[in-house]
Amino acid sequence: MDETLIFQHALLPDGWARDVRLTLSGGLISKIETGIANGRDIALPGMPNLHSHAFQRAMAGHAEKRGAAQDSFWTWRELMYKLALSMQPEDVETAATLTFIEMLEGGFTSVAEFHYLHHAPDGTSYADIGEMAARLVSAAQTAGIELLLLPVFYAHAGFGGTRLHNEQRRFGNTLESYAKLYERCAQLAPSGIAPHSLRAATIEELSHLSALAGTRPFHIHIAEQAAEVEACLAFSGERPVEYLLRRAPVGRNWCLVHATHVTPQELAGITASGAVAGLCPITEANLGDGIFPAYDFTGTFGIGSDSNVLIDAAQELRMLEYSQRLATRQRNVMATIAIQATATALYMRAVAGGAQALGIGGGLTPGAPASFVTMAGDDPDIALAQSVFSSRASMVRDVWVRGHRVVRDGRHELARTARARFDAMLSKLV
Repeated sequence: MDETLIFQHALLPDGWARDVRLTLSGGLISKIETGIANGRDIALPGMPNLHSHAFQRAMAGHAEKRGAAQDSFWTWRELMYKLALSMQPEDVETAATLTFIEMLEGGFTSVAEFHYLHHAPDGTSYADIGEMAARLVSAAQTAGIELLLLPVFYAHAGFGGTRLHNEQRRFGNTLESYAKLYERCAQLAPSGIAPHSLRAATIEELSHLSALAGTRPFHIHIAEQAAEVEACLAFSGERPVEYLLRRAPVGRNWCLVHATHVTPQELAGITASGAVAGLCPITEANLGDGIFPAYDFTGTFGIGSDSNVLIDAAQELRMLEYSQRLATRQRNVMATIAIQATATALYMRAVAGGAQALGIGGGLTPGAPASFVTMAGDDPDIALAQSVFSSRASMVRDVWVRGHRVVRDGRHELARTARARFDAMLSKLV
């Protein structure tokens, strides 16, 4: 049965429109009409989250204490390994359920889950090789978020095919076992392929995985850390993005996650390839990764919540813009001559890039998923700017995913229950 909703303003692919009626049918937007009076609120396309590690939500706040030595991504990673070795399948599902609910409340309507916690704590496969993946799918269904499952291929500890460390034992697969894992994941949910990084997959393995993916989403971490760049240079004489672009069929279905440390030539190469730069500004700041030079990037980007230390689409956009301001000592860096409202320009580019990275329809357009968020306000540019730059709390009012309203008045109906279960699980782990 069709459903119609009327909004005072809606952000369409070519910009803001007034007095907009959306007709929803079968989880899709079947018709968009303008000039329909008596609407209320502002409708925005739901933001795709192109990069998440849901289990890491259990680390939030627990890594913010200095160690004996200088802290870095690499010391943080040791704590993450300890968490990964302690979680059972039911713990992962509990963490993911809360994570996905918080994503919805924060304006994300879909998520690419970059999933590498595959096996039992001793490193052996579960009877169902997709046991952990099934838990993530169950969590997504409970929360009501649209999921792209990205089982991660993780075979090596460093460049040149070095053996995995013992603390990475839950992540590892051969090409043969990964093919079985991917087949199982594809039975569970829409799936893509994700070699973890150039450290974890050789270029020969990347070639095999790219052929397996075909045109499906293909995501990889790259150039996140300066030390990674140095290691790649020592191994190959080339920087990570340079090395990848020369040897792999990087195209529109690829998402290069982070790509933090890149040269102007590498930026131009990413743009020419059509790949999406997957930016996770809050996590990149939290881990001290560095700043992606978005001010010089003319290609496609989207945003993700990565380690889920804080989950909010508007705050990801805020961190992205503010990082560019700090790097360039300018203001309104990500605005354009065509779209001068910075928050609107950021939002539109991130929605388009995220949809491309997830391989889904994006934006408020006929035939696209009926996935959108609403907020209050009379001037849409100002309301969105306040959401991104001025609000102390999420301004998201209602959230719809595939035609189903999953958040009302800013809250998911399962938020309190999911939080209680998460807290109980966390006290056991801690």
